[in-house]
Amino acid sequence: MEAKSTNLNRRTPLIIAGIVLGLGLGGFIDGILLHQLLQWHHMLSNIRPLTNVANQDLNMVWDGLFHAFDWLLTVVGIILLWRAGGRDDVPWSSQTFFGSILIGAGLFDLLEGLIDHQILGIHHVKPGPNQLAWDVGFLAFGALLAFIGWIMIKKESTVRE
Repeated sequence: MEAKSTNLNRRTPLIIAGIVLGLGLGGFIDGILLHQLLQWHHMLSNIRPLTNVANQDLNMVWDGLFHAFDWLLTVVGIILLWRAGGRDDVPWSSQTFFGSILIGAGLFDLLEGLIDHQILGIHHVKPGPNQLAWDVGFLAFGALLAFIGWIMIKKESTVRE
């Protein structure tokens, strides 16, 4: 049991870096795919619909702030990864790292989906018919990503023992 705990503790810097990087990348995927390419929603589109130029401008500013936050998370994740890479006691593993990124991206979807879609209601994944189904699907996808990432990390820890 102690060996398992020690191995996890040594991998913790890599796992944290991956999770933070995954949070940022998950936000970028959401913003680029859903906000810009598909244009299903914008940051405040449920409370400030894109019916006039002022609301479009406001949504664009908030989308930009959202991307700035994603960028900040990504930079912090890269810094944490760099620091982990400078440590001799941190074992490197692609499976652990990519599993951590999946956990971070999944956590992003879960947090953003719960806070922005459900609690604040500032936007929904795809407004209109089946809106709740899209929102629930987004949450389920986030949970699936996080679960797959957790399995990858867990599997890696059993392989290394």
